[in-house]
Amino acid sequence: MSNMCIESTHEKRTSPPMCPGTHPSPQNSVDSTVPDCDIVQNLDGISEQKDVEVGLYLPSLSPTFVDITELSTAGTESEKTLTEASEYTLQNSSATGSVENAHYASIYDLPPLDSITTTGKLSKIQKRNGMLQFASLCYCIWLAGWNDGTTGPLLPRLQEHYNVGFSVVSMIFVGGCFGFITGAALNIWLNDRLGLGKILVLGSCCQLLGYAIIAPAPPFPLLICAYFIVGFGMSFQNAQANGFVGSLDKNMTTKLGVMHGSYGLGALTSPFASTYFSRFPDHRWAYQFIFSAVFATINVIAVILVFRFRRQEEVLLDAGQKSPTNSECNPQRHGNTYRQIFTLKCVPLLAAFAVIYIGVEVTFGGWSVTFVIHERGGGPSSGYISSGFFGGLTLGRVGLMWLNKMVGEHRVIILYSLIAIGLDLTVWLVPSIYENAVAVSLIGLVLGPMFPVFVSHMTHILPPHLLTACIGIITGIGVAGSAALPFITGVLASKFGIGALQPLMISMMVVMVLLWICVPTSVRRMESV
Repeated sequence: MSNMCIESTHEKRTSPPMCPGTHPSPQNSVDSTVPDCDIVQNLDGISEQKDVEVGLYLPSLSPTFVDITELSTAGTESEKTLTEASEYTLQNSSATGSVENAHYASIYDLPPLDSITTTGKLSKIQKRNGMLQFASLCYCIWLAGWNDGTTGPLLPRLQEHYNVGFSVVSMIFVGGCFGFITGAALNIWLNDRLGLGKILVLGSCCQLLGYAIIAPAPPFPLLICAYFIVGFGMSFQNAQANGFVGSLDKNMTTKLGVMHGSYGLGALTSPFASTYFSRFPDHRWAYQFIFSAVFATINVIAVILVFRFRRQEEVLLDAGQKSPTNSECNPQRHGNTYRQIFTLKCVPLLAAFAVIYIGVEVTFGGWSVTFVIHERGGGPSSGYISSGFFGGLTLGRVGLMWLNKMVGEHRVIILYSLIAIGLDLTVWLVPSIYENAVAVSLIGLVLGPMFPVFVSHMTHILPPHLLTACIGIITGIGVAGSAALPFITGVLASKFGIGALQPLMISMMVVMVLLWICVPTSVRRMESV
């Protein structure tokens, strides 16, 4: 389409408006040529793939809305100059009267760019790409939930098969923890060099390898090594998935809730399978990990096909999203990433909170079954209590998003923590297997929303260019809690009995509340770096 000018639909004038730089001429009339002025074409900072609705306020005219395409940056940053109109269509003018004269809008007729809003419309291909990317990441997190929900019902069977006590069997948590921490530390370095797609493939392959080692029921030391490899791979996927969804410019909080809800869904479904296989004699409990290996194979194929080994900015542009500002885009721009992360004052607080939260979550899911069997006289079907806990976790992450928004991110975590403490008191003090099962499920309900709210809060108080790296290191350190607290529980259970579980959980949740109160609520981006 050839260059056009915006037509006025207001009152008739005898001559077109003068633009800066033009000179009056006796020949200026309705039929005169276009004045020597800049015509609107480009808007700074808006993707050329989007249709944009812009209100142009011309002198003596009502707002005239036009669709502008082929948008890019022109002029200096301070002046944000707009030049040369390309193509646009006049539509929906609210002015009255017939079009009798053509008048021309120079760049000086436009409002400041800050007042111009965009309503981007994604193409079908972009929408499909975005959905596939999000679905693939949800599957990664679902598989992490499947992994974490598997262990609890198998603990009594593992103790019997390997002839070990509480403290020794707890070493599988330690193995997974060290793998996760190692992966989280390497993720920062690899993120700059490999990017999103390659790291996801590496992590998913490591997880598959770990399950392949466990499937034949290996010796106990090799079992711990396999848990290390699984944790190593999961840490890559966890950091990249959270960093990617946290960088989205639309519905980020909702998508974080849904993605972490998929974790709960995986942790909800796996205890049904692991409880079933825990009843098998000999080494057939390990058949559970054949299914895990199949699911991990699907995960490897999915991340290869969807992300195709590309960096995060390429993947985001495929879905019509803004290019990220994190360090993956320009690894040299922000200097030493490790140094910058650990000079942020809020990082130690966030990491300490993550240690306790993740530790409490995994300990409840892992040791509640053993508690009910030994303290309440439950049978093998007590393994389904773990499903109740993770079912509540899933429901809370998806169903309580409205409450999170209404109460606010900072206050709602305090509210959930206090409710969880009260419910755990009933598990400790009420000797009823049914009440305990219901209370454990409700604890999962209120603990569930806390992690996506926690990640969402991090996106508000951490520098954008460090977001993926920070999430990786904070959750990596946090996963230390998934080993430390279950291991401490095992040691205490060896000395005092499994009844020590509830006092430990209550005290940890009290500390968690105190730490969260100290976490900053205001936006602190670059000034702390």
